Amino acid sequence: MSDDQTETAQDEGRALTPAEAHCKEYLETGGASGHIRDFTGVGGYPFGATLLIETFGRKSGKRRVIPLCYGILDGEVIIVGSKGGADEHPEWYLNLTARDELTFQIATQAWRATWREPEGAERQRIWDYMVGVFPPYADYVKGTDRKIPVVMMKPGSRVDVLKP
Repeated sequence: MSDDQTETAQDEGRALTPAEAHCKEYLETGGASGHIRDFTGVGGYPFGATLLIETFGRKSGKRRVIPLCYGILDGEVIIVGSKGGADEHPEWYLNLTARDELTFQIATQAWRATWREPEGAERQRIWDYMVGVFPPYADYVKGTDRKIPVVMMKPGSRVDVLKP
């Protein structure tokens, strides 16, 4: 969530969504708070790890910061473009595909990274791993005909934590 999104919510006189509030907390504390979330309410675990990714609108160029569940396997950080099993890809994923690099933050550390999408047997192995990290993914895939994206990020240089 960007400052623009927070300001828009406040300007419209509406409360922040849980995702917006989570992102705001994560950003405002520099990652000291917000990394671990309780996902039991949606079928996940009580200690689910989240990261922040920073993308830029492929048309607007506007900065977006989004909290996502993640896993780490074979030295790469994994995120999933599930959008709760919706029939369309999440905007962050579409924005990501327009660039070769992104920035992500785990707790109080951030990196510039390259990314890739695994295919075939590797993708299936990683998908199975991510279902273990966040069990609701198993149901999400049943609710859509689209191939839910699996994104693997390879950390590069360290950068400053993301700012609100």
